[in-house]
Amino acid sequence: MKPLLISDCDEVLLHMVKHFGVWLGETHDIDFAPDGADFTNSMRRRDNGTAPTREEMWAMLGGFFPAEMHRQTLVPHAAEALARLAERADIVILTNITDACKTARLDQLAKFGIEHRVECNQGGKGDPVARLVAEHGNPVTVFVDDLAVHHESVSRHAPGVHRLHMISEPTLAPNVPKAEHAHARIDDWREAADWIEAKFDAGVPAD
Repeated sequence: MKPLLISDCDEVLLHMVKHFGVWLGETHDIDFAPDGADFTNSMRRRDNGTAPTREEMWAMLGGFFPAEMHRQTLVPHAAEALARLAERADIVILTNITDACKTARLDQLAKFGIEHRVECNQGGKGDPVARLVAEHGNPVTVFVDDLAVHHESVSRHAPGVHRLHMISEPTLAPNVPKAEHAHARIDDWREAADWIEAKFDAGVPAD
């Protein structure tokens, strides 16, 4: 049985926030200074300094995905790391975008040489991770994500999964502490691939 890697996409495999911020400025005259928390609190209108409502924020994200996804760039060493890990593991990209964006995400990743199964999700990732692990026969599994809330969710629903916290955006990573429910924090794919392989080699679930 092959081990399983379940990876997020935005700020793990592809840079998103910096490109989203540029687009917000160009299109909505909004300054964007993400701090790893709620996007709404990171947005300020340039004319009066107010933050958009949550509904407006979600609408702006809907304007970026999928129409502006072409702006996104590959995280350094991500494609090489996945290619290396794919030699021994099954890989699933679990991404919190709507199903309507799935084809665009598949095409986007393929452009960068990343061609693996993509599953779209909304909300916590614990349930879908548990389902994927069961579907694959409960192998040794590693989960990689940039958001602490998803590590907490996976810790509750799939506690045997090894959880790696990764934030690939260098302007954001120093301001965000390691997720409490992650087993490790690594922001570089070269080191992360070594950590993941070590979990595969050990062949045991997380404590």
